[in-house]
This record gives sequence, structure tokens and C-alpha cells, in this order.
Amino acid sequence: MKKLLLALLLVAIFAGASAQTERTLSSPDGNIKVTVSLADGITYDVYCGNELILDDCRLSLNVGGRVLGSAPQLKSTQQAAINEIKEPFLHLKYAKVPNICNQMTLKMKGGYSVVFRAYDDGIAYRFVTELGGTVCVNDEDITLFFPEEAQLVLQQSDRYRTSYEERYSFVKSSEWLSYNKMAHYPILATTAQGTKILMSEADVRDYPAAFFRGNDANGFSSLFPAVPAQEKPRSDKSNDILMRHKYIAKTDGTREFPWRYFVIVKDEAALIETTMGCRLAADCRLDDLSWIVPGQASWEWWNGAVPYGTDVNFKAGLNVETYKYFMDFASKYGIKYIVMDEGWAKDNMDPYTPNPNCDLHQIIAHGKSVGVGVILWLTWRCVEENPGLFEKFAEWGVKGVKIDFMDRSDQWMVNFYERTVKEAARHKIFVNYHGAFKPAGLEYMYPNLLSYEGVTGMEQMGNCRPENSIYLPFIRNAVGPMEYTPGAMNSMQPDKYSARRPNSASIGTRAYQMALFVIFESGLQMLADNPTLYYNNDECTRFIASVPVLWDDTKALSAKLGEHLIVAKRSGEKWFLGGMTAELKEPLVKEIKLDFLPDGKEFTLTAFEDGLNADVQAMHYKKSVHKVRKGDTVLVKMVRNGGYAAIIE
Repeated sequence: MKKLLLALLLVAIFAGASAQTERTLSSPDGNIKVTVSLADGITYDVYCGNELILDDCRLSLNVGGRVLGSAPQLKSTQQAAINEIKEPFLHLKYAKVPNICNQMTLKMKGGYSVVFRAYDDGIAYRFVTELGGTVCVNDEDITLFFPEEAQLVLQQSDRYRTSYEERYSFVKSSEWLSYNKMAHYPILATTAQGTKILMSEADVRDYPAAFFRGNDANGFSSLFPAVPAQEKPRSDKSNDILMRHKYIAKTDGTREFPWRYFVIVKDEAALIETTMGCRLAADCRLDDLSWIVPGQASWEWWNGAVPYGTDVNFKAGLNVETYKYFMDFASKYGIKYIVMDEGWAKDNMDPYTPNPNCDLHQIIAHGKSVGVGVILWLTWRCVEENPGLFEKFAEWGVKGVKIDFMDRSDQWMVNFYERTVKEAARHKIFVNYHGAFKPAGLEYMYPNLLSYEGVTGMEQMGNCRPENSIYLPFIRNAVGPMEYTPGAMNSMQPDKYSARRPNSASIGTRAYQMALFVIFESGLQMLADNPTLYYNNDECTRFIASVPVLWDDTKALSAKLGEHLIVAKRSGEKWFLGGMTAELKEPLVKEIKLDFLPDGKEFTLTAFEDGLNADVQAMHYKKSVHKVRKGDTVLVKMVRNGGYAAIIE
């Protein structure tokens, strides 16, 4: 699956009592450089070209009261070049991902090391310990300082319990103060010279996810949720934490800790193409992947499970007839799954007893007859308190589960994610985490983990606006799969918006909604709207259903943070184009050159564009068909909160 070339370049250099307290690591192309200084502590500076972008940043790890990184004593320095090709099963951007970097390991006295990597598009570092036994990690210090004012885009929360669905906040680095709200990964910074720094973490296992607070010094510092010591159920969906331990993790003393990474680019379009999370993820732990089938699903919650077409001659709701109707719709358009959300079971804590109107076995049997699988919604408490449910679901023929309301990222909950997806894999069931923190590499270890929520998605109705969603491909979706649930057929401009379930609607044009299936990345892509509306908009539905969820190639063709994005993605020999805008004053017009097409062939481009009146009536679109060749130019026009969706075949 991988071809690995690992060449050790330098012998270990032993530090005596000399002044060799500085080590430098550069990217393969020499453009990005990190300089690590060892004195009273471990600090580092980061350069992009000649620009200092991070200045005198600190790192340390407090293990049982001993601070690894305080007064460090260097034993040796090892450097290596890594050159490998990763072929992730869940290839949301590229079928093949080059992992090319220079690595530096600073081995310290006291049984620990700090490993740095420098890529052409960023840096990463992690702690590695050889302490033996079991240790308590009291804290980890991730402190960043910007040499000049930086503009930050981040999600802020006033507590550790969060669904990670906050809208983005826009904060100057000098104005994010220690008494302001916290934030969590991923965070995007833009320096005074326009360099973009996307920050997140990878290979987070048996350890909490990081939060941050401003440090009153033009930067920010980490804080972590401590391990719960006492909990009690709040409801069938969550627990109240009554008491916490004084440590953030109790873990093996010999281990690798999470990567802290920084994607560093001059052109924001490169954020769309980044694969840093994949490159830093641990290898796949599953041998047989043949049963994992990413794809699309029809979802009943957003539309209230109330189809109303002329062929609906039954009482709609959470019952056998309605779910069969959803399955027949999915089957017609080649959609692989339906999601049975909250209400399919009689009780949220009892996954073995469907509600009286919902004969699950009959529904699954009907799905088998029409080629559509079932995904069942569950609370995390239900999963935790029914340890044999995956075995039972496998016997029934359930294909996947949607697990909800985790709303935490302390060590216990991080471990719940891994335990659960591993157990689900034993029974050939895939997982979608809803009410979830951001991806951090587990989806590469266990590719039956198809997606995570952790986003202001369309379920938030009028609160889900293009002015916020335009940032998602650059930040949240750039670090891993994202469950946004697009596909609204009732489309409105924000000044015209008025809707509620079951007659749900979205903000943004029809073409915008169609384009999201191309732009947004998820191993499980849900179609949120009512089959009735999809039937009534057949040509739009056929396009949506044709969009893959796995991609062999990705190219960001035009991008401006906060304004617009146009991407091209390839699956096999077909290319798809997707464009989206935010709240523009004037329509956006871009000339897109089709340089990515192969030579010597003629293709058909079928496009769905914003209609002439889409800036007022958001459902207005036009369809066009053209013959194109490599090098031809396509004119992409988008109105405010608009879009462009096309297939080239």
C-alpha cells in the first residue's frame, strides 16, 4: 500500500557543555524553516521565505509535575529525509498523497525527545517519551507568538463542553485576551504580509484535544480538559461531569504524543489542497477494507420525514411506509444508503426495540431488495451502555451508525471514539460521528470512520449562511471529512429567508447547493431534503447523485478567503467543477482555463449556473451544455451567495 524511502542523512551529534543550543530544520525546497533554541526552555521560530511568521514560541509537557522541556539537556540530534507515497482508503482529495519532508529529532536527557518535521507547505512537531510504566500528564504548553499583528479566524466557546458547531469569529491576535472565550483547532491566521497559517493537530490518541486562550502578548496558549473523575447522566444524550482529576491524561509513559501542525502557504488556494492531516496520520489498522463503501445517503430528519408527492398514499412519519419511500427514492438515483435518525427506536437507550410503527427488519429487507443500506442514529451513551449492539446490528444487516452528542474531547471521550470505531470495524459497520470534534487522523487508522460533524451545517437552518460556510473548505474541511448535509431544493437569499421543518430551506442559491457536493469533502455525504422535492427537480437531483465522495485529484482554480472558491476534482476520467460565493456586492465573473484536461480529447461540459434573477429568487438557475477541450476557457458567473456546478465527461 505504501512505498517508503527513509534515508538517514546525518549521524547523531552529541552535545557536551558547548553552546550548541540552536538547531535549524528546513523544508525540502528550502522555503520554510524552523529554528529551535534550547536554553531555560525549548522555543522555536518559524520562517516562510524571509518572513518571520512565528516568534519565540514555547513548548513543554508536564508529566507528573516534571516539566519536559524545562532546562533541556540535548543528548543527540538526528536528521532524516522522508519520501513516501501514502494511498489512503478515504481519499477525499487525492488517491496518492506524497509525504515528503525533512525530520529532526532532538533527543534529550531524561527520557524524551521532540520531533520536528518541515514540509514545503508547513511544519509539525510532537513529543516522544520513553519513561516506561503509566504516567499522568498534568499539562502541555503550546504557546504561540506572532511578531506582528495577525488576523485570526476561529471558533470560540466559553467551556469545554461544545458540539464544535460555533460560527467563525474574526479576531486580531493582539486583541484576543486571556479573559476572552477559548477557541479550539483548527485555527487560521493571516500574517501582516498575507501568509496563511492553518493550525491543527493529528494522531490524537489516548489524549485530549487542545483548546486555546489569548495570552495578552499577541499570541495564544493551550489549555486542555482534565480527565473526568465523576459523572452522572444528564439525559439519554449526555452526562454531567461533577468532578475532574488534576491531570489531562493518564497514559503510557513510552509513547508518541499528538502532532501539532502548521500549514503555511502564501496562496490561500493551497489550503484547499493540503493533505497535512493525512501525511501525519498513523497507518491503517484494518486488513480487509473491501466491505467499507463510502457514498451518499438520503436523510429524513431535516425534511421532517414528510414526503408529499402524488404517489404518497400513506401517513408519513417515522414508519415502515415512509422509510420504504425514502429507500425507493435512493434506489432510483443510485444513492447507497438512508439514515434513520432519532425516533426509529422506541427508546434512545434501547437499540434493540424499534418504535411500534417501525419494523426495522422489514425496512432492512426492503433495502436489500432495492440495493439501499440502512444507517441508524444512536446516542453515544446508548453505544457505551450496550456493548454488544454492533454484533446484533451486523446480524440484522445494518450497514452503518450515526453516533451523536459526544460534545466533549477529554481523554475519555477521545478514547471512546477509537474504541467504538474499532469495535464497529470488527463487525463490518461504518461510523459517522455527529456532535463531534474535528478530525485528527483516526479516519486513516480506521477507514470505516467516514465522517465527523463539528461544523455549522445546514441542520442549523437560517444560522447556516454562506458568509460562514465560505470559510469551511479553507479551515474545517481542510483538516478532514465534514458532515454538512447539503442538498436543499428550497433556496433563499438571506433577506428573504423564512422556513422551518418540514418545509426546510437553506440560504444560498440552487447552484450553490449543488456545488457544495463537489466542494465539501465527506466519506458519507447526506442529501438533506425531501424526496418529493428531489423528484420535482430531477435534473438537479441527477447531478447531485452523480457526484462521488472519493476523489483522485483536486485542484483549487480560484480562491479568495471570505469571498469565493472554485475547485476542480477528478474521479476516474470525469472532472467536476464546484464554485461558491458569499455575500457579494456585485456578481463574480471568473475565467477558468481547462488546462487540467488530457490532450487530444473532446469532452462534454454540463453546467448548472446561477440564473439571471438568482440574487433575488435563489432557486433560479440555468443549465447549459458545451463541448470543451484542454486549454479552453470557461466563464464562471456567480451571484451573491451563489454557486456553479458542472461535470466534464
